[in-house]
Amino acid sequence: MMTATGDLLTPLMGTPSAVGLARTLVDARIRNWNYSRILDSVLLVVSELVTNAARQTPHAEIRLQVSRDPHGIVIAVWDADYVLPQAKPMKELTLEDLDLSGEAFDDNGGWGLHIIQALSSTCGVTADPAGGKWVWSRIQP
Repeated sequence: MMTATGDLLTPLMGTPSAVGLARTLVDARIRNWNYSRILDSVLLVVSELVTNAARQTPHAEIRLQVSRDPHGIVIAVWDADYVLPQAKPMKELTLEDLDLSGEAFDDNGGWGLHIIQALSSTCGVTADPAGGKWVWSRIQP
């Protein structure tokens, strides 16, 4: 759904397919706003935020909002869980730190919040008075 100001606000189901749908919707909106120069960063942040929300509240509603203001693009994702996201402690990774076996390959994640922080001019978490939380990021053009 698009708001009167052209913002994107859409509910999604907390499933792995939500990430691809979110990226497709946001890609179109960012191109429409002529912000192609930050498109890759925006899509990566969208992927990380939607993935985290879907993992936090599997098969439940999550919400994606993308808006713009004079300071840049704001990406926000809502989920119903009250648990705040926690970034892994920072450390320099080497290939020896990763378990590349087939059984543990997907267990090497958890760095998304650091990626979001690196790409954002500012980011954070805001409790929703109606319940849940919004995790958001602002990216400057």
